[in-house]
Amino acid sequence: MSTKTNDERAVKLAAQAVDLVASGRAEDGSRALREAASLAPENPTVKAAFLKIQSHDSIHALQKLCGKFVLEQDEEAGREALDYLDRSAQVPGNVATECLDLVIKERKMKSKEIQDGIVAGLLRESVVAKSALAKLLLEGSTEAFEQVYDIGDKSANSIVEIVLQPSAWSKQSDREKVEADVFQLFLAKLLAVGHDDDGRALKGIARLLATDAGRLHPFIDEEIFGAILCSLDYRQPAEVRSQATLATAKYLELSGEKGQTYLVRFIPSHITKGHGEDLVLAFSAAAAVFPLVPALSTTLFLTEGFLPSLIPLLDKKIKSEKVEQAALNMLSAACLDSNCRAAIKKHCLPWLRLVMEKGRQDRPGLAAVILTKVLYPTVSANDASGNNTQEKTEVNSLVPMFTNLMADPREANKQSSIEGLAYASLQPTVKEELIGDRLFLDRLMDSLRNSRPGATIIFGALTLIDHLTKYLPVLSEEQKKMNQLKAYASASKSGAKPDPLEEDAAVSRRCKAVVDAGVVTTFVAISDHLSPASTAVVASIMLSLTRNSSLRGTIAQQGGARLLLMKCTAIAGISDVDKQARRAMAHGLARILISIDPTLVFPTAGSPPLTSVTRPILSLLTQNEAESPEGPRDLLPTFEALLALTNLASAPSDEATVVIIRQTMSIIEDLLLSNNAMIQRAATELVCNFMTSAAGVEIFADESKAADRRLHILLALADFEDPAIRKAAGGALATLTCYEGAIKGIVAKERGLEILLGLCTDENHEIMHRGLVCINNIAQMQEPAFEQARQKLDDIDAIGIVQDIANDSTNKVMKTIAADIVGALRA
Repeated sequence: MSTKTNDERAVKLAAQAVDLVASGRAEDGSRALREAASLAPENPTVKAAFLKIQSHDSIHALQKLCGKFVLEQDEEAGREALDYLDRSAQVPGNVATECLDLVIKERKMKSKEIQDGIVAGLLRESVVAKSALAKLLLEGSTEAFEQVYDIGDKSANSIVEIVLQPSAWSKQSDREKVEADVFQLFLAKLLAVGHDDDGRALKGIARLLATDAGRLHPFIDEEIFGAILCSLDYRQPAEVRSQATLATAKYLELSGEKGQTYLVRFIPSHITKGHGEDLVLAFSAAAAVFPLVPALSTTLFLTEGFLPSLIPLLDKKIKSEKVEQAALNMLSAACLDSNCRAAIKKHCLPWLRLVMEKGRQDRPGLAAVILTKVLYPTVSANDASGNNTQEKTEVNSLVPMFTNLMADPREANKQSSIEGLAYASLQPTVKEELIGDRLFLDRLMDSLRNSRPGATIIFGALTLIDHLTKYLPVLSEEQKKMNQLKAYASASKSGAKPDPLEEDAAVSRRCKAVVDAGVVTTFVAISDHLSPASTAVVASIMLSLTRNSSLRGTIAQQGGARLLLMKCTAIAGISDVDKQARRAMAHGLARILISIDPTLVFPTAGSPPLTSVTRPILSLLTQNEAESPEGPRDLLPTFEALLALTNLASAPSDEATVVIIRQTMSIIEDLLLSNNAMIQRAATELVCNFMTSAAGVEIFADESKAADRRLHILLALADFEDPAIRKAAGGALATLTCYEGAIKGIVAKERGLEILLGLCTDENHEIMHRGLVCINNIAQMQEPAFEQARQKLDDIDAIGIVQDIANDSTNKVMKTIAADIVGALRA
């Protein structure tokens, strides 16, 4: 259609639009005006009609803003429309669809970014707009896709969101058809330019593959997979490489042998070509896929003749910095495999040392990291025997280089520094060197605080801190003997005694240095954007830091207790890593609550409330799910959880006690009968603290069968050999004997009163005091129902025993109580 015809048609539609709006048919008028604007947006009559309609009261505010933005190229109006949508304001369905239709049809916008934001906002806020775009995609997927995709990244993402949202579609079959069409259109976009510069197409491919790979992966052929692999080029932006990695991982997972065949052909074919650009693509792809398919990658890497020919190729034929960088990335990734490390050590050490000496930019740092990875396992294995002294010296000599790189503003050098130190810090001498360098620790904390969310440097830095603060595992006697036998069998004394720098005192000193450097406040600052893997490392570090009781107050002051509670409750995964991290967080929290007043961190009426900490700590009372049921159980978390619960039960409010009793009393009963003396003692002390709560008294004194069973256990504990257990049980009974139900239960037991009287003659004055209180509480009961109790006390010569105490004791308080008992029993 000619320009003149377009103008004539547009003028006619503009006049109709004005008349329709004036007659109350605003929706029809807007539709006519949109058509006019699409035909001749610069026509004066169309613009005048637009201004006239804009002033009409029946036009929604968002329509007016979108109209001004599109027809007048008014960026301020566009920003106001974005603000309107960002406030999540309610947008009527017809308004949203009209605005969407207007904005996506205009191809020549000055501000694509604002246009992109408006389209994404409309599709985010309006269900009707989503359904409208779904309809457009169903009627003509290519045209609708091109319109929206070209607007921007957010709009392209919105296509994926709608395709994956069943509620936007009337039929599942329609959704699946459009999903397949859209996926192929994303693939076409990727191929159109060879690789996806801004990652827009790769985002769509990766997201759709992640959600519905089973249906979609057959659309990927060797050419397309090659384009995805080319996007792994280390020179690409991190976002592009990230999306390419996700797509590669999902495709290799589901395509099986076919995908592996494509990969095996891609890498060698590009290496064979021998051109610099091809080598960069091959080495970059190899580096990226090594963690995804390590077995296949190792086979390729160890192909006969590959490594021996690689160094001459890099050293003589291809004098290219970009190829050198890609090769270093590949070698670093290959260090995941021990056979690859051995091959690198055999063929590449001189070249790596040369790069360290003469390389530029961040390549010397990366070469140093590879050297550390290759040499460390050998140094570690033979350290005790004195072998490989030269290699150990070389690894240690790299530490100053890595610490200096921490000051480099380039992220790649910081990454190399931290990765190298993470490996080197497995050596005790390196740990001590690093922990004594306060400037290094400050830079390490700065690197964590200033890193962008999701940056790999975060995980590396956390791993380094974990190495610095890790205690040696606590071994059972049987495990210690097994280690000694292994050491003797290998003709080495290395297993007989740990390095002094790995003993608890040295590790505690390192933990203090890390806390003093602000590690806890750093964790609090970055906690919102930690990955699951990084969260697991933080859990391990915090568990180590809280082992030293002298640091717990400082850790709590810096927000550590709240951090542990928040992260513990936020971990929802069911993998062994998630379970272990959740348990470590709970254990660290329990340790802090042993050493401080819990109400100082979690006030009863504050947020989060004191009761919120009970659930994580109660989870420690049961066996760790990650432990083998056949192996020895680690009882330390259970023991320290009981101590923390005892502290919680002493809080002024009994809310925490009520929660503990309601959720785990049956488990606590089992722990009262534990064959581990420390666990039994801690459980008894917890029950003693229950007596400050009416709920705690009730479960022993309500005359039920369960209460009778619990009283029986408590009396048995009061007759136990361990004085600490007798003292705690006696304290609980001293309170319970104030209540009729408990006294009846004790009297009904064959030796109940004898046990209480036995407490009165204990060598420990605190236990004796508790026993006297128990007997006095019973003796002072005057009701006829307690005549049986008084008679039983007479039968076991309670008066004579207590009279001796009254005569012989030098403690005024106990003399007084004893005299009161004698008087009451003789009355």
